[in-house]
Amino acid sequence: NYFYFLYCFRLLFTGFILLGNWQVRRLAWKRDLIAHVDQRVHAPPVAAPGPAQWASVNAQDDEYKHVSLTGTFLNDRQTLVWAATDEGSGFWVVTPLRLADGSIVLINRGFAPEDWCGRNGQCAAGPGGEVTMTGLLRMSEPSAWMRHNDPAKNSWYTRDVAAIAAARGLKDVAPYFVDADATSHDADHPSWPEGGMTVINFPNNHLSYLITWYVLALMVLAGSLYVGYDEYRLRHPKTP
Repeated sequence: NYFYFLYCFRLLFTGFILLGNWQVRRLAWKRDLIAHVDQRVHAPPVAAPGPAQWASVNAQDDEYKHVSLTGTFLNDRQTLVWAATDEGSGFWVVTPLRLADGSIVLINRGFAPEDWCGRNGQCAAGPGGEVTMTGLLRMSEPSAWMRHNDPAKNSWYTRDVAAIAAARGLKDVAPYFVDADATSHDADHPSWPEGGMTVINFPNNHLSYLITWYVLALMVLAGSLYVGYDEYRLRHPKTP
């Protein structure tokens, strides 16, 4: 029995140490990710990836990059995506922007309250003519687990680029969308849609996790020492 317990203690101790070491690596990765994202968000805008770069665009290297695009809005292909923000419930107003080379990038022009758009109505069209937009590059969002997009009913809960492009009959569309930057307006008379509302939040609980695993490893070590000492006393009783 003693050797069985010793084997179990050793197995648990090794497992907890490995889990703690893994959390150490995850903590370093998360801190590096947060630092890189913060750097991208506050950097001057750069040209958005073009068609030749689309295949290599990925969340690790590109998401939240501050980009700039110039083109013309296709206001008749606008899509309203249900949103819940600090401003209340409403919609993200997603409008395709056709660039000079003919490619299209979906622009999330920002948030608009439900009573401004109307659930079955139309939000005001974007500006006409050529415009230059700046914002944060975002990766396409798959359909929500609980609330699925329903293109047939024009009901959208996520900014799924491929699904929106297909529903609107758009071709040559970038695999990402762009959250538009905030624009200045009178606080007493907000101008909808309101950009600059990207929520950047990376939960970082890895420090507490690694402490937990290492504490459990120490508890197992202490338990094994206690059992070992108790076994030693049984095998070597004191003589009078």
